[in-house]
Amino acid sequence: MNEERRLAVLRAIVQDYVQTSEPVGSKALLERHHLGVSAATVRNDMAVLEEEGLIAAPHTSAGRVPTDAGYRLFVDRLSAVKPLSGAERAAITEFLQGAVDLDDVVDRTVRLLSSLTRQVAVMQYPSLTRSTVRHIELVPMGSGRLMLVLIVNTGRVEQRVIEGERDLATPEGEEVVGRLRTLVNSHAVGRRLVDAGRALQSLPEQFELEHRDLVRAVLGSLEDALAEEREERVVLAGTANLARVRTDFPLTIGPVLEALEQHVVLLKLLGTARESADLVSVRIGHENPYAGLQTTSMVAAEYGTGSDLVAGLGVVGPTRMDYPTTMAAVRAVATYVSRILGE
Repeated sequence: MNEERRLAVLRAIVQDYVQTSEPVGSKALLERHHLGVSAATVRNDMAVLEEEGLIAAPHTSAGRVPTDAGYRLFVDRLSAVKPLSGAERAAITEFLQGAVDLDDVVDRTVRLLSSLTRQVAVMQYPSLTRSTVRHIELVPMGSGRLMLVLIVNTGRVEQRVIEGERDLATPEGEEVVGRLRTLVNSHAVGRRLVDAGRALQSLPEQFELEHRDLVRAVLGSLEDALAEEREERVVLAGTANLARVRTDFPLTIGPVLEALEQHVVLLKLLGTARESADLVSVRIGHENPYAGLQTTSMVAAEYGTGSDLVAGLGVVGPTRMDYPTTMAAVRAVATYVSRILGE
């Protein structure tokens, strides 16, 4: 019973501090929350929480604030992530469904997440190494030119123009292109991109000698498209929100801004979502391995098509964060992005 009561006191301290940004005292707790105990009991519970390292006094005032460990216990003891309202879900659906391509989906997603949470939103482009081929189109463009269009399951599209010597607009050229299109798709569709490249290696031998240079050129362009996009990309929005809460950072927001500019750091942090058994992962304060982000928390989730999760998205903000609302927003947006990419 004492443990549950102290957890209720901790929960009240977290909620009040997140809302007011002011250290929370026992008197304020009793006024704002129906704890059902005396002021002396609340003070004793606060003393125990402080001894356990879950709250701390920022200065000589009587108030206390949650520590990283206190936030962690609060998040771990959330019975459930509260769902978004019907209006919020409808707004997410309407905003994201207006996207015209993958770049637009990513841009809209980070702007939406930043607006919903008032934090810095981060989104990783779908990882090509974890994506699969949906379709490869070959389009003759007259003379010896051929356009290659690669479409992957996440909606990512890559185009390349191949210059050749043979006229592909003739009946014979169109027949060769049609045959090549059929074989390329039969070998590659449904495979991960790294596997698709290997599956296509023997394709030139299935064509007459005079057509093998064209086949090799197509395969070379396909490989170039994959190699050029191997580097993972991250998009951010809402960095200006840090200025709104700059008092949450002990000295300056400079180290946080510098860390956010390092996309390798953000990619590694988004990767923690894959290590979590939960739908939403939360990394708080000093749980972050990067010094510049140890005054922040990251709430992240994965998205993808079906059961194939291909990348992460989330938000970064101060540890004084509305965790239930932020976790709900991140989870909902990841779900809707997955749904859109799967259409």
